[in-house]
Amino acid sequence: MSIRVLQPGIQTTVQDLGRFGYQQYGVPVAGAMDPRSLKLANIILDNEPGEATLEITVTGPQLEFTEANYIALTGGDLGAVLDGRPVPRYEAVKVEAGQVLRFLGLRSGCRAYLAFAGGLDVPAVMGSRSTYMKAKIGGYEGRRLEAGDELRFRAPRPELAFAERRKLGIDFVPQKEYSLRVVWGPQDDHFTEAGRRTFCSEVYTVSAESDRMGCRLEGAVIEHQSGADIISDGIAMGAVQVPAAGLPIIMAADRQTTGGYPKIAAVISADFRYLGQLKGGDKVRFVPVTVEQAQNSRKLDEQYYRMIRAFLDRDRAMEYN
Repeated sequence: MSIRVLQPGIQTTVQDLGRFGYQQYGVPVAGAMDPRSLKLANIILDNEPGEATLEITVTGPQLEFTEANYIALTGGDLGAVLDGRPVPRYEAVKVEAGQVLRFLGLRSGCRAYLAFAGGLDVPAVMGSRSTYMKAKIGGYEGRRLEAGDELRFRAPRPELAFAERRKLGIDFVPQKEYSLRVVWGPQDDHFTEAGRRTFCSEVYTVSAESDRMGCRLEGAVIEHQSGADIISDGIAMGAVQVPAAGLPIIMAADRQTTGGYPKIAAVISADFRYLGQLKGGDKVRFVPVTVEQAQNSRKLDEQYYRMIRAFLDRDRAMEYN
């Protein structure tokens, strides 16, 4: 084995970018709550951007490495230390057999992403290694990690060319109030004009009941036009449902495939980086944008990933030239 789990933390699961193409059969997408952090961790290690990582929530695990490799840690700051020494985030870090990685406590955000050079050797289920715990699909036996579990690296790289230069600036920075950009619809016409004004003018508080299925918000009630029921339809990541109580729920990675409440708007994919880091007590404001603006933000994200991969690979390119 390559990793032995000494302590599991609150919720540590294997996640990649999700299981697509199966919602029509009732299989949720799952995948990383913060896809950007997962991609950056993998790019730092010269993995494919969607390689499976460990998603670590609030309280981290205690992991003993039994094989040398490189790791990268991104997302929220959970106070990681390797044999008692702080682990820098957003850079390649060498680990040796016998070393122990611990997390001392949450300092910012909600989730950290731990990537391994060469990836994790867990089976792909329906094209993904992501864990969907409710149905016990994917990941490590379809569940969160437990003490005594052992994981294997798929293709470890105990030597990584120019490893000391494979680093980025800290990407996730906590905020006093998170502005989530949204596009209206598909059922914004199910709400009164006053309800729509409330939605985009009030500040909401993230409930402690939030999880990987949905981010529940507390605050001003959003007024429906005439009831809160619709014929069930598909639900995308970031869709903002408003049940009869009038309080919004942002649907997240483990969301159900269909739902019968109207969706007033949807968080744009470029802002999932913030959605995945929200925890109880955080403040949220919704900012409407156009579909074109949302698409442009997505394009800028993709350009950024290409740019940093080219930047990190610059030494290799110079060596070949």
